[in-house]
Amino acid sequence: MIELSHHILDIGENSLRAGAKNIFIEVRVDEREGFLTLEITDDGHGMTEEEKGKALDPFYTTKKVRQVGLGLPMLAQAAERTGGMLTLESEPGKGTKVTAKMGLKHIDRQPLGDVGGAICALIAGNPSTRLVYRHQSTQGVFEMDTAQIEKELSGIPMNHPEVLNFIRKFVNSNVKELCPEG
Repeated sequence: MIELSHHILDIGENSLRAGAKNIFIEVRVDEREGFLTLEITDDGHGMTEEEKGKALDPFYTTKKVRQVGLGLPMLAQAAERTGGMLTLESEPGKGTKVTAKMGLKHIDRQPLGDVGGAICALIAGNPSTRLVYRHQSTQGVFEMDTAQIEKELSGIPMNHPEVLNFIRKFVNSNVKELCPEG
């Protein structure tokens, strides 16, 4: 994965497979401290201590279509390459929180990429799941909540192509405004 948006999509898909009805994605850019933090929290079925221990092993996966699980290990590696780290918190029946902290200006830090596209991909196949994206930087705060958008749609499905196109542009333009260098 070459962009953080790919990690967002991968972890979001993991959340959906875990039965999450709510997914919260937050990007915090702290220029003073020199870190970018990506945090994804869900209310899925969570993981046992044993599953948490295996989750960062690239040769462990719960997926049936392949024998490796590279998502979390690759994000952990991406964070560590920049002087950061990944933490994984999870409790059965309560959900999971993945936090990746990485050096903001480090040459190996992956760019954000098409965050709006990743969010739209998650919404497209799962329009009833609430997804909140929050982006915070010294420039300000942007938040997009599918529950709020859904109220305004008056019965138009969240995964309607025009709605998804709007969301993609809305998210990407706000992210670019808050974090112009990616």
